[in-house]
Amino acid sequence: MLTFAAIVPHPPVLIPSIGKENIDKLKKTISALDILEEELNQANPDTIIVISPHGEINFEAFTVNTNEKYTARFENFGDFTTKLEFKSDLGFINQLKATNETKLPVQLISQENLDHGVSVPLYYLTRKNQDRRIVPINYSFLNFNKHLEFGELIKEAIFSSDKRVAIIASGDLSHKLSLRAPAGFSPHAKEFDKKLIQVLKKKSVQGILDMDPAFIEEAGECGLRSFLILLGAIKNMKYEFEVLSYEAPFGVGYLVGEFKFA
Repeated sequence: MLTFAAIVPHPPVLIPSIGKENIDKLKKTISALDILEEELNQANPDTIIVISPHGEINFEAFTVNTNEKYTARFENFGDFTTKLEFKSDLGFINQLKATNETKLPVQLISQENLDHGVSVPLYYLTRKNQDRRIVPINYSFLNFNKHLEFGELIKEAIFSSDKRVAIIASGDLSHKLSLRAPAGFSPHAKEFDKKLIQVLKKKSVQGILDMDPAFIEEAGECGLRSFLILLGAIKNMKYEFEVLSYEAPFGVGYLVGEFKFA
């Protein structure tokens, strides 16, 4: 069964040895992740699915990492000491493959190292328990409806299993919220983040599908497809979306939110 679902950001600056003095600028996000970790532990999943915008992206297929074990490192960001290790849930991956068959294009890869879209959330959410199995998934650049459909297939695989499963949709909102933002500044960036949070609260998937593609592109987001896969997985389930935090100290929107099931 699906016991937990959440949206989280993934800036490497959240890792203390990387962020250093900048950590103080992320207090809201860190406090929210502390709450989310407790909620996750109470949900007690056997397996955590993490959907990431980074790593090996196939434009025309969803990617599932089938390696038997995974390592989270942050050497690319100057941290040569932090290292986390996780085991795969190959049984669930096989169930997902059986559920999908030829319905949607899925690429299977085998890589030990996790990308930071997976690693950063797991750093915070598994501090008290690193024994849970992990299923790393990367979204594609197929249309939004295909992402919803893939989420529905994940849900089908979850409810065909006897395991308790959590889904973490990793992704940042607009990357253009200030003049010092990494992707430059856009006057539409704040509007995008505000609108996305509103439609999530309203549980309006159609509100996302109706967004102008040019408006989305202008925002420079990286999480929308991750969120759509999650929304597909919780389709027809009763839930409320709770915003635990939102801040943008570096010109990138960081949202932490939990889908509370009835």
